[in-house]
Amino acid sequence: MASAPATTGAAPGAIMSAEIDDQPEVLARLWTGQADEVRRIRAALDDRGHRFVLFAARGTSDHAALYAKYLVEVHRALPAGLVSPSTSTIYGARPDLRGVLYVAVSQSGGSPDLVDSLVAARDCGATTVAVTNNVASELAGAAEFVIDVQAGVERAVAATKSYTAELLALFLLFGPDLPPSSSEGAQLAEAAHATLQGIDAVDSVAARYRFADRLVTTARGYAYATAREGALKLMETSYLAAQAFSGADLLHGPMAMIDGGVPVVAVVTPGRGGAAMAPVLATLRGRHADVVLVGGSADATAATVLPVRTEGLREELHPILEILPLQQLALRLALARGVNPDAPRGLAKVTETW
Repeated sequence: MASAPATTGAAPGAIMSAEIDDQPEVLARLWTGQADEVRRIRAALDDRGHRFVLFAARGTSDHAALYAKYLVEVHRALPAGLVSPSTSTIYGARPDLRGVLYVAVSQSGGSPDLVDSLVAARDCGATTVAVTNNVASELAGAAEFVIDVQAGVERAVAATKSYTAELLALFLLFGPDLPPSSSEGAQLAEAAHATLQGIDAVDSVAARYRFADRLVTTARGYAYATAREGALKLMETSYLAAQAFSGADLLHGPMAMIDGGVPVVAVVTPGRGGAAMAPVLATLRGRHADVVLVGGSADATAATVLPVRTEGLREELHPILEILPLQQLALRLALARGVNPDAPRGLAKVTETW
């Protein structure tokens, strides 16, 4: 397993902070530099008439794959699923994957189980695509098509800019058809920059939750990936027991554990997913829960809102922006708890699983 990146000479959190702040530039560069190439790959894939899309990923990239699953089902009118790589790597399963598009998403492209599962999928008849930040990786070498997310070298252990770059690459690959002249890339980068300016609200929440030992995140629709990624960031940087639930699943049982002592972070940016959170927020209000809203507006449910600048952007792009204040929260909360989020204990930048 690779060792954690050296942080000698850097203040705790300085590397993660810089990489969070890099994201508007990364998004603009990806849209400008890769949109045409992704459009070409998209056309080639459409010509093959796939009947199903499967995603393979681990960790943060698994949340990007979950986001892409929504895109495929809504915009490509195809069923989509998240695979369990162990069915092929541990159990040796070899299903008939003719007519299936198999997409592996990985920042490093270095985990053996993703490489092996993609090779197995290819041998079983699938069309294979790698979405990665390392086009020289073994994963990229094994795939028929490769999409470079162009996030640049990411030194902090907790993934930030590679995650939002993966989301944007997957949006370009599976989202709505866009004209080549679309200005949404520039709008997105500007919205990301504006969202990152809401640091005062983030500092307030970090101070409030400094001594929390558990927390719940929740959302619906495209934003469900944000809830899951936000929980992961809090776990790996602040060592906080954070659980993520879809708003619907939260109502189906886990709500029983919610009371005034369990903080809840609810993602409610505009759109159908945010609107579907209304009954969840009403139930949380009835339980006197301590709620922070990501997006939305303050009401009796929430003491604090983490603002997200989504004006003029379609709902499918909101997850790229929603995660930004949660990345900042993970950073600030870790520092408030005396933890260096650049090098969390027991973790490495490249995690190798089999």
